[in-house]
Amino acid sequence: MRLATFAPLLITCALVGCDQQNASSAGPKSPGRYAGIGTFDAGRLWQEMKGAAKLRDKPAAQLADDEHVIVVLDSHTGEIRECGDHSGFCVTMNPWAVGARPAATPVTLNRHAADLASYDKSAAPDVHKR
Repeated sequence: MRLATFAPLLITCALVGCDQQNASSAGPKSPGRYAGIGTFDAGRLWQEMKGAAKLRDKPAAQLADDEHVIVVLDSHTGEIRECGDHSGFCVTMNPWAVGARPAATPVTLNRHAADLASYDKSAAPDVHKR
């Protein structure tokens, strides 16, 4: 009698565990070739970079139009790419390349941060002067 009572319970418990996948699975080993590192505000020096072609097409976005810089890592080659969100201009580097110098770093600037800071100081009106 006891076996008749517990047999359906044991069979049900055994069948419930069938075809269950491991719940602790972390997903695929490789999420894809490009891994996003982040999105950053385009700093003041971003628009000072040389190398981005000045387009004659007036509606086309320029470096000064970029609001953010999107940074991605190519997991196959190790290349790091920083691209403007509107202009599409990219700076790339691969610090892991053997014997190869990074393609676009260090970038050439029209003006450096110190130049811009000194310009700001000289252009700012003196509010304490009477």
